[in-house]
Amino acid sequence: MNAAVPYLDLAAQLRPIRAEVDAAIARTLDNNSFCLGPDVAQFEKDFARFCGAQHCLGMNSGTSALHIALLLLGVGPGDEVITTPYTFVATSWAISYVGAKPVYVDIDATFNLDPALVERAITPRTKAILPVHLYGHPCDMDALLAIGKKHNLPLVEDACQAHGAKYKGRTVGTLGSISAFSFYPAKNLGAAGEGGALVTNDAAFAARAKSLREHGSTKRYHHDEVGFNYRMEGLQGAVLGVKLKHLAQWQAGRRRVAARYAELLAGTPLQLPQQADYAESAWHLYTVRHARRDELKKFLDENGVGNAVHYPMPLHLQKCYASLGYQPGDFPVAERASREVLSLPMFAELTDAQLERVAAVVSGFFHKHP
Repeated sequence: MNAAVPYLDLAAQLRPIRAEVDAAIARTLDNNSFCLGPDVAQFEKDFARFCGAQHCLGMNSGTSALHIALLLLGVGPGDEVITTPYTFVATSWAISYVGAKPVYVDIDATFNLDPALVERAITPRTKAILPVHLYGHPCDMDALLAIGKKHNLPLVEDACQAHGAKYKGRTVGTLGSISAFSFYPAKNLGAAGEGGALVTNDAAFAARAKSLREHGSTKRYHHDEVGFNYRMEGLQGAVLGVKLKHLAQWQAGRRRVAARYAELLAGTPLQLPQQADYAESAWHLYTVRHARRDELKKFLDENGVGNAVHYPMPLHLQKCYASLGYQPGDFPVAERASREVLSLPMFAELTDAQLERVAAVVSGFFHKHP
């Protein structure tokens, strides 16, 4: 029987760098620097340099970074933020946390916010646009930035799945006013637990974000405004500092995997992911589409090939946002995607044999179910 192909293998990523990670953790333990501290500070400098940005503030999650980003922009109760209904719910949580209303706009073929539909969603209450670089593929930022400039609306980039992705040669996370990254363990750059970062080129934003993440304080026991406990743990900064040194190599591995999938699956009925001319995807996920997604998923499960669905229900149809009043059919592109998408195994360490096994099982499904 052929060996199973896991959807994600974090152990394979960790094994070659285990000694480096262990040494970094030991250093943090010896220093007793558990909340922020020198390892977080160094990681912030290194990740800012990686992004080509002036400032990086380590947070306890990407969700927290998005929340702080909207606070920095003055978004609050009664305001509206235009965003996508097709992503992980944390993007909309940030809007709700500040008391604002998510206003959804349908997606395009890249699974990202469709710029052609954004302008008609703008109202006098609109305070920001919050696009997501979904699955690691950059949004069409020039088009979105032009709309933002025309209507004096800042853009917050949700780059939580897009570490190192590039738009026309520029690293995402540096194109809008503020960006947020997640270091959830399954991300391209993943911590040993939760973690996130806010990235910006605005010194004033960075200074206030630094205070807000630590209880609204710039001086211990003196609190300038209501803040939050959104600090990055020292251990996560240590682990991320080690992993960041290997990220370029891992990204190259993901590009290899994506290219090989494109070759192996070219003859199948699957709709394969494509990169727009302006984009260099981070290939966080390799997400294919087919109308018989659920049958294919079951077949992959039965034949030992890991897979996942991102995402089975768009946000406008979620119970938590029923009060917004959206109905089935309001965003047909997103709704169809939610019925058709399936993510195949994607990580840098996938071997040729594993990729060929995935392709063989996929082909087997279509031979069995023509």
